Amino acid sequence: MTSDQKGVIAETAVIHSAAKLDVPVLKPVNDGLRYDLAFDLGHRILRVQCKWAPRRGDCIIVNSRTCRRGRDGFIRSTYSPDDVDLVAAYCADVDSCYAIPIGRLAGRPSIALRLAPTKNNQQKGVNWAGDYEFAAKLSQLVGP
Repeated sequence: MTSDQKGVIAETAVIHSAAKLDVPVLKPVNDGLRYDLAFDLGHRILRVQCKWAPRRGDCIIVNSRTCRRGRDGFIRSTYSPDDVDLVAAYCADVDSCYAIPIGRLAGRPSIALRLAPTKNNQQKGVNWAGDYEFAAKLSQLVGP
């Protein structure tokens, strides 16, 4: 699959997951924004960047690097709170979406979400995929 195809699949999966939670999804009319979608939480609008997230062993890798074409060539960067509020990632291998607040990704090229315990039983600093499951994380953001 091309990166465009993966992006469309990821975006569609995120929209479907949000719709199942009764979260209104807004789609910008124009391209070129740093976010793909917006979620209307009632009390605020979240800017959402959708990502295809491959599984590598016991981890789901969510990349937060961007590469876009500018006047002087490719511009490579990462997302910041000025760009997006949330990165929503879809992993086809486990057919699940994950929601990562930008504060966990800002300035980092990627984050690994673990599906299974580490071989050395390390616990500190591990990002458990279950902690970022879409429904649970979005419910925390929506609030009562």
